[in-house]
Parts: sequence; structure tokens; C-alpha cells
Amino acid sequence: MKKFLLPVIILFFSCSSNRYATTNRQYKRQVKQLAKEIRHTPLDATKKTWVGTTNFGLRKPDLIIIHHTAQNSCPQTLQTFTTPRTQVSAHYVICRDGTVHHMLNDLLRAWQAGISSWGNDKDVNSSSIGIELDNNGVDSFTVPQINSLLTLLDTLKTKYRIPTANFVGHADIAPTRKNDPNVTFPWKSLADRGFGIWYGDTSNITVPQNFDPLMALRIIGYSLQDPGASVIAFKRHFETVNSDSTINPADEKILYSIMLESEK
Repeated sequence: MKKFLLPVIILFFSCSSNRYATTNRQYKRQVKQLAKEIRHTPLDATKKTWVGTTNFGLRKPDLIIIHHTAQNSCPQTLQTFTTPRTQVSAHYVICRDGTVHHMLNDLLRAWQAGISSWGNDKDVNSSSIGIELDNNGVDSFTVPQINSLLTLLDTLKTKYRIPTANFVGHADIAPTRKNDPNVTFPWKSLADRGFGIWYGDTSNITVPQNFDPLMALRIIGYSLQDPGASVIAFKRHFETVNSDSTINPADEKILYSIMLESEK
């Protein structure tokens, strides 16, 4: 019996390692096609009118968008992101055990933000890196998962010089459609490490009489298409409060403080 054990183990790991061989080949074909398009001179150019500049480079991401997968496991999410009909993807997926799957080159455009905006940016997919955390939308995030996220964020912030204020959630950029990452996500822990802005003690803050909470939301980056939804997204992010669209005096102090931080 034992003599059959080694071949079975080898076969198991061989199958496991090749599980995504087909989609990996498709990835390479699509990247090759994109590279071919980049090499083309402008389609309407002639030898007399086209002048190729020598000063250019690749576009760099400027935003980090954090999601929860709203699925039940990493394999389920990987399956979703490698199935063409789903038309969704992300640059990174971080499993509950801390494993990080890098699914797309950082300089390529993932389909993760959808219809969204942050400040004046209406095409968030083109300017951002999407990070999905394996989470069903209700559970807390695991320690290994957050540790891996912090390490990844440190790498991305340094590599692309991403501003501290530009680490946000899917709900922040799409408050009418999304609620991820869920209310248990440790935004303050990220901000303490330089990944996002936060506020200090607000007990001694005096909010100006002419303070406009909605304008403060707009300055921070939130859309005012649906003010109530944006208030909910803000309070989920900064106050760990779910589904509350009211603004009380304590909320105004936090809003005012965050607005000042975002303007630095």
C-alpha cells in the first residue's frame, strides 16, 4: 500500500498547482495582445505627421480600494475572478490565513470599482489598485489577513508614492451600491500605520457656525449624489456605525476633523 502513496501525493500536488494553468495562459495571451496594441503607432498617423515623443512612461496607480469578497472562501473568489462571464477582478486577494494572491499586474486596469467616484475622479478603475479580503461581509477580519494587508499596503505606498489619504473602501467610492469592507474592518489600525487619515480627540474641537457637513463630505472625497448613503459610508468607515444616515454634533466634530486632515 505504501508504494502507491508517493505517486498519489505527487499527483495531488501536481493537479493543485495546475488548477489555474488555463487561466494563467489566457492572462498571458491578453497581456501579449495589450503589448501589441501599445507598440502600434497612432492609427491615423502618416510618415509625415507622426512624431514619436521620447518622454513617456506607464501610468501609476494613485488610489487603493479595499473590498470584502462577500463570498465564502478564497477558492470561490479565485474561481469568480478567473471566469470570463463574471467580468469582475482585483489586483490582489488576501485569504483568511494571510495568503496573498497577486492576480493582475499593478499597472493594468482591474474591473473592481464599478460605477464609482472619489473626489473628481470618475474613473476609479483606471487610477486604483483593488484589494479583496476573503470575508463573507459579516465576519471579522483575521489577524493573519490584516497583517498581510499591512505588509502589502506598505509595499504599494512606497512603490507608487500613494498619498496617505488615498486608502479607502469600496463603500466610500460607491456608497449607493456597496458596504464593503464591512463595519468590523480596522480602519484606525491602518491609519495608525499611515494608510488612510483619522482623527484625534474631538472633545475640544469647536465646529464653525457656518460648517456644512455635506460640503465636508464632498471635500473628503465622497459623492453627494445620495447624501444619506454617503453619510452612512462615512460613519461605517470612521465610527464603526452601520446604516445611520443622521448627523449629530459629535459626528460634525469628526467630520470637521477629517476634512481638515484631508486638506493637508
